[in-house]
Amino acid sequence: MKSQESIPASKVQRATAFVKTGVKVGGNYVKYYAKKAVNPERSKDELHNDNAEEIYGMLSNLKGSALKVAQMMSMDQNILPTAYQERFAMSQYSAPPLSGPLIVKTFKGYFGKSPSEIFETFTKEAVNAASIGQVHKATKNGKEFAVKVQYPGVAESVKSDLKMAKPFAMRLMNVRGKDLDKYMNEVEERLTEETDYELELKRSVEISEACKDIGDVIFPKYYAEFSARKILTMDWIQGDHIKEWLQSNPDQKMRNKVGQIMWDFYDYQVHKLKMVHADPHPGNFLITSEGKLAILDFGCVKVIPEDFYINYFKLLRADRLSGNGDFEKILEDIELITSKDSQKIRNLFVEIYGELGDLLSKPFRSEKFNFGDDSYFKDIYDLGEKTSKMKDLRDAGTARGSQHALYVNRTYFGLYNLLNQIKAEIEPRTYWDF
Repeated sequence: MKSQESIPASKVQRATAFVKTGVKVGGNYVKYYAKKAVNPERSKDELHNDNAEEIYGMLSNLKGSALKVAQMMSMDQNILPTAYQERFAMSQYSAPPLSGPLIVKTFKGYFGKSPSEIFETFTKEAVNAASIGQVHKATKNGKEFAVKVQYPGVAESVKSDLKMAKPFAMRLMNVRGKDLDKYMNEVEERLTEETDYELELKRSVEISEACKDIGDVIFPKYYAEFSARKILTMDWIQGDHIKEWLQSNPDQKMRNKVGQIMWDFYDYQVHKLKMVHADPHPGNFLITSEGKLAILDFGCVKVIPEDFYINYFKLLRADRLSGNGDFEKILEDIELITSKDSQKIRNLFVEIYGELGDLLSKPFRSEKFNFGDDSYFKDIYDLGEKTSKMKDLRDAGTARGSQHALYVNRTYFGLYNLLNQIKAEIEPRTYWDF
């Protein structure tokens, strides 16, 4: 993959990239409809392929929060046409890497030395390049290291990128700008934290130590002396990403084992630590030859407030489904219904969230649960499709849900999808104690 010599950093440069891509995408639509006028049977596959290539090319060159959006969207196998899903999934593992001179410049800016002066060996080319930074392999004193180097300008562009994205989000969600602000602020806060490698180092050490006794989970050791605000150095762990591991066709016993490890890791964090690795995409895990699960990235961590935690998980408890009168009150507490809603809308949301809660809580209410059962996920998506067509819900016009739900939902959404990809049957033990 050809390396990049620079990243558009200024607001004007990044906005221009969005505009140019929009023009190209518009041109692709014109070409598609011209061809369809001649051949009415023509499918949209070619249009999707062309647009996916244009949009992913733009996002991968911008990197940072722009590319992070593609990464998040690719975690859902059903939200995008196949062409987009396949292109955007590349951001989980690889994007165009930065050229060597830019990496050397970053090292000299923090250490006054080039990578080759600090390590005995340092790969000239990145071994992995994703949304926020890229990884190089290094050696020193007989040890192998993974060295993550952040792209220049990524931290500085978070706020302006989200401002460009806000009008699209408003249109997509049919809400006013001020109603969206709390969610945009939450995303900005998490993305800004992801660009702070000193914070990631601290959290990596803290969570790794707290979770060290969870069976068959392993973490790299982190090295503060070789790390800085935009450089993070850790042990190199040999293993396969989930995609590569699945290509080796592991047996069901091993699939179940890996799935169980993953569930236990997340369940312990959420219920015991009240903070969670909130970026469960496949690129953040390795599976070793011994069948252990390595966790690689603690850049995105969500701290869960106690009051939100209690209300959120009450919705997933079996006793909530018994028809007690607390359900509507909990929906109010986590901002899924509001005092401004008419009784008709309140009743409708109680019904819809009741159905959704019943579906999403099934794993928690089961002694064993088969995440490889695609019909379960079809039921979830069918319910989403049904609600998206309800005019009363679309016209409600208010952003719903606590801002804290954004990354907790994302965590469970990503975890469920990973377990579905693995086709794992697990025992959904849980640590909750209320």
